[in-house]
Amino acid sequence: MSSPILYASSKRGSALGSSDPIADAIGLLRPHTVVEASLHAAGPWAVRFDPFPHVKAGVVVRGECRLALEGHEPVHLREGDFYLLGNPPAYVLASSLTVKPRAAKPLWDGATDGVVRIGPEAEEDTFLCSGHFSFDDTNASILIDVLPPLVHVRAADPRGKLLAHLSELLVTEVETTAVGGSLVLDHLAQILFVHMLRAHADQAGRPVGWLGALNDDGIGAALRAMHADVAHRWTLKELAGISRMSRSAFAASFKNQVGTAPLEYLIEWRMSLARDALRRGTRSISELASATGYESESAFSTAFRRVVGSSPKQFRDAAHRAPA
Repeated sequence: MSSPILYASSKRGSALGSSDPIADAIGLLRPHTVVEASLHAAGPWAVRFDPFPHVKAGVVVRGECRLALEGHEPVHLREGDFYLLGNPPAYVLASSLTVKPRAAKPLWDGATDGVVRIGPEAEEDTFLCSGHFSFDDTNASILIDVLPPLVHVRAADPRGKLLAHLSELLVTEVETTAVGGSLVLDHLAQILFVHMLRAHADQAGRPVGWLGALNDDGIGAALRAMHADVAHRWTLKELAGISRMSRSAFAASFKNQVGTAPLEYLIEWRMSLARDALRRGTRSISELASATGYESESAFSTAFRRVVGSSPKQFRDAAHRAPA
């Protein structure tokens, strides 16, 4: 745990972040959204997808299918169900897992007018919409590390109705060629993504990491406070007070739910913000030191090197030399 004397008053620099950790994380991830060709299938079918390093998502618009992630029990997806895959291994979508799967890439490479078709169009009984989200690799672990391989939101779940409305809009945009469609698709996909994250955070089996902890009245309040003012000179006593817990109970509960000690989490979040700002060249190193809560550029550089493995200047120079 780092000494609080490294932290400066939050009044010494312009603020970074907000009180919404999900918005903060997605902002840092700079998501690149791709709405893929939709799948229209009839008869027996099966498609095998390669592992994907970031996030995939989809909805069963019509019909049903099986989803089998390598190394995991298959899941039955019914009409109206949504799925989100975090850093998934190879997986299969199929009408039946007894069908020999075809490779997905050639099928999607050969899509016509945004449609992948398997079997006769007149006999179509399954319709799936899907997409993927690629993130800035520098900070991708912020989200990938707290997502399970599969988040399954059933049509009957509390958020299912809202997600269904969003999917209707998504399907309408996919099936039309209206002006501005790509922009609308991008925003709709990201809205769906956020609601899937919320649904995951709401699930009874408490998700691990900061994402699951947000719904805890105590730990969630402390997380939001840290995100709202990363430059504040936070102490364990202050954060425990916000959580309405003793220091020892707060420290143990935070470590258990989030996976790291409270002030260590704060340092890591500060360095994520710092990496992003250095890569984009939005602040000088001295400005970042103040904005992330350090009394001096030297103290900031020491913390940055410990977390990132290089000095802020070395990281910035390497980022600016890298190809876009």
